[in-house]
Amino acid sequence: MSPTTEILECLPSLDRADLLNLWKNSFGRPAAPGLRRELMLPILAFRIQEVNLGSLKPELTTKLHELVAQQNLRPRNSVRTLKSGTKLVREWKGKIHEVVITVDGFEYKGEIYKSLSPIACHITGTHWSGPAFFGTKGNRK
Repeated sequence: MSPTTEILECLPSLDRADLLNLWKNSFGRPAAPGLRRELMLPILAFRIQEVNLGSLKPELTTKLHELVAQQNLRPRNSVRTLKSGTKLVREWKGKIHEVVITVDGFEYKGEIYKSLSPIACHITGTHWSGPAFFGTKGNRK
C-alpha cells in the first residue's frame, strides 16, 4: 500500500485539530475558520493526491479553460432546474413543511414567494439560505 493510500484511508478518522494541521501543511496557510469538516475531507484528499501523484499538465488546464469559455459553462442553481409541480419537503422541529415549485415561484401555505430563503426564515425564525435549508443547494446529479 502506498503512503498516499494510507493517508487517504485514515483521513476520515482524523479529528478536527489534525485536519486543520494537515490543511496548513498541505496548503501553507490555515483553513478558513468556518470551514466544515464535510468540506475539508474531499478538498484535503484531492490536495494529497495532487501533491503525491501530480496535477494536470498546464496544457490540459489551459485547454479545459478554453473549452469552458467556448461553451459559456457556468454552475447552475439546481432550484431553477426543478420543474413546476415539484414538491420540496422538510421536517423542522417535529413539523413537516412542504413547498411546491410553481411557474411564479415557490408556494408555501398558500402564499407565493420569489425564493426559498424567506420561507426558510419563516419556518426557523432565523436567517437561513433557502436552498441549503431545503437541500437544493448546488448541482446534484
